[in-house]
Amino acid sequence: MLLGCIADDFTGATDLANMLVRGGMRTVQTIGIPSPGTIIDADAVVVSLKSRTTPAADAIAESLAACRWLRAAGAQQIFFKYCSTFDSTERGNIGPVADALMTELGCDFTIACPAFPENGRSVYRGYLFVGDQLLNESGMEKHPLTPMTDANLVRVLQSQTTRRVGLARCDTVAAGAKALSARFDALRAEGVGMAIVDALSDADLHTIGTACAQLPLVTGGSGIAIGLPANFQQQGLLKDTGHASALPRIDGPALIISGSCSKATNAQVGEWSRSRPALRIDPFALHRGEPVVEQALGWARERIAREPVLIYATSTPEEVAAVQKALGVEAAGTLIEDALASIAGALVRDGVRKLISAGGETSGAVVKALGVRSMRVGPQIDPGVPWMVARRELAAGEGQGAGADIALALKSGNFGATDFFAKALAMLDAA
Repeated sequence: MLLGCIADDFTGATDLANMLVRGGMRTVQTIGIPSPGTIIDADAVVVSLKSRTTPAADAIAESLAACRWLRAAGAQQIFFKYCSTFDSTERGNIGPVADALMTELGCDFTIACPAFPENGRSVYRGYLFVGDQLLNESGMEKHPLTPMTDANLVRVLQSQTTRRVGLARCDTVAAGAKALSARFDALRAEGVGMAIVDALSDADLHTIGTACAQLPLVTGGSGIAIGLPANFQQQGLLKDTGHASALPRIDGPALIISGSCSKATNAQVGEWSRSRPALRIDPFALHRGEPVVEQALGWARERIAREPVLIYATSTPEEVAAVQKALGVEAAGTLIEDALASIAGALVRDGVRKLISAGGETSGAVVKALGVRSMRVGPQIDPGVPWMVARRELAAGEGQGAGADIALALKSGNFGATDFFAKALAMLDAA
């Protein structure tokens, strides 16, 4: 293993793994921290946690455990991945986790850069933009779990750490990797422990990656990972990069599960529902104890052998607010995630072999319900979202005929084109 990665949610981990595969690194994503002594044949391993919205102390403990496993497995550099919208809890898990990892690795400087220009996330003079809008005007200020009301990343990160936070501006990045490395040295000499780095293009991401070659710890969104594989290639450690995305063919019924309530996923659900089978889960019916899961399973089993189906809890921001007001934010989220995970688990045990899951929290619940421990990452569907093949742990009484291997696509809520679901399944069928 060359690069060891820690991701704060499941779809974000997939996003990162996708970038590394595109750079020629054979990449495996694990669900949680592997057991001590586990051997994984890959150039990069991404340990996916569910730590974005957990208490900071829990996020720190899990992240440190992941770091120790990765280092024991031989990782030469650690990458801490968070969302390209820089969101976590109100108190913030990004700063505390980065602090703890720096102490663990004995380093006094690292960077923070959530930029992902291909998906419309850019950082300019320390401010995070989503497309042409500041982060706090993009809709993220209304996020039901992690609202972001400030686009100034220096200010946001400084509120989460006792280390001094600085800025490496876009003009320095544009001057090249040597100039950026010199800026890092100057910031370190000034007592800065973490630096927000501007990025407006993929070329900037490659520059940042080169400048980070000697840093024990790098933090950011998946975007800057595009520049990291080249460092290992230049050192002669990464070879034969042409087959990193190769996966075995998977055939069988297909299911789409969606719990995300983002703008992008709302559009994707709407696009699919106009002409294909789709069933919406009612959170109030779940709360009343009605047999919602059983009814959804009956509906799906009548159709799924003939064509792919979508089962979703995706709603508008107004509908989400009403549910959260009535049921509570955490209770509403858990109720829906558990129901969707139960549906996915039952249908996979029935023989579903292709599964798309939309939403980070939903995807985390789904892969745990399926007994997935690791996934080999394959070709990209849309920026940030690849197909993967996962080996499941078969449930008691479940025969091998049910299929231990399944194709998975775990989509972050805000990612993917409007026709993502149909495009993803068509790509897999054509493989």
